[in-house]
Amino acid sequence: MIVRPPSVSRVISVLSGGVGAARLLRALSAVVAPEELTAIVNVADDLELHGLTICPDLDTITYTLAGENNDVLGWGLKDETWRVMDELRRLGGEAWFRLGDRDLATHLYRTQRLREGATKTNVTRELCEKLGVAVTLLPVSDDPVATVFETQLGTLSFQEYFVRHHHDVAVTAIHVRGASEARLTDEARRSLGESARVVIAPSNPLISIDPILQVSGVRTLLAARREDVVGVSPIIAGAALKGPADRLLGEMGYDVSCVGVADFYDDLVGTWIIDERDAEHADTLRARGHRVLVTTTIMAEAASARRLAQAVLS
Repeated sequence: MIVRPPSVSRVISVLSGGVGAARLLRALSAVVAPEELTAIVNVADDLELHGLTICPDLDTITYTLAGENNDVLGWGLKDETWRVMDELRRLGGEAWFRLGDRDLATHLYRTQRLREGATKTNVTRELCEKLGVAVTLLPVSDDPVATVFETQLGTLSFQEYFVRHHHDVAVTAIHVRGASEARLTDEARRSLGESARVVIAPSNPLISIDPILQVSGVRTLLAARREDVVGVSPIIAGAALKGPADRLLGEMGYDVSCVGVADFYDDLVGTWIIDERDAEHADTLRARGHRVLVTTTIMAEAASARRLAQAVLS
């Protein structure tokens, strides 16, 4: 049953990366009507491969909310087959970035529509309609933005670092190319400015959320309404549940804790939600001017996911 808390008005905007954001949006959809949720999604890990435009974060969120995500792999579509990739590898082609046969249809459709003149925002809306996703998904920008890493192996693109090298190389710097020139879409600007609440999902702060914040205008919008911004820490007891967020925070000079996450976002967040295992840090965060809610932030079980969603809305 959908229960709408009386203090929450129509739209909640969620700054979103991949898996963590997808799970939070799914949890929120069980507490409020999905039509009341808007995800402002990172596009800095998008890539062109095999002549196709691939948008990993947008697709992960879309597939998850459609009930089609491959929970075994954590990405892509369920009931997937791999005949195209297997044949490409046999022929000696670039097959390190695995695309399932069903998943390829998404990228073929997106690429076709972009070449016909549609924007990434247009295509995302069309894909959500076709897959029955009621949450509004908005790319933060329709312009090209790309995260690159300075590493011990040289400069790597996002997917080279994350997939080809399994995010297992030391990083000395992270750049988001094109972010300062990229235009915040009108739809995303309106959502961030007018929604009842802005939530920062428990996505990787440096490579999922920061590329959103670096798009011109986003930080200004959030800073102006700090009291309405709620952040969910992706670090629990000094570690990330998935991915390299903990290691990257340390490599970039931040404390690997919910306090370090709060320091990274600085003055943009009014309320922090941290996990029960980090309750000892609550007073430190309060002393820095944040409201703090302590609850479970692990969404592996439906009851825990619901508790977190309710905390976000409280």
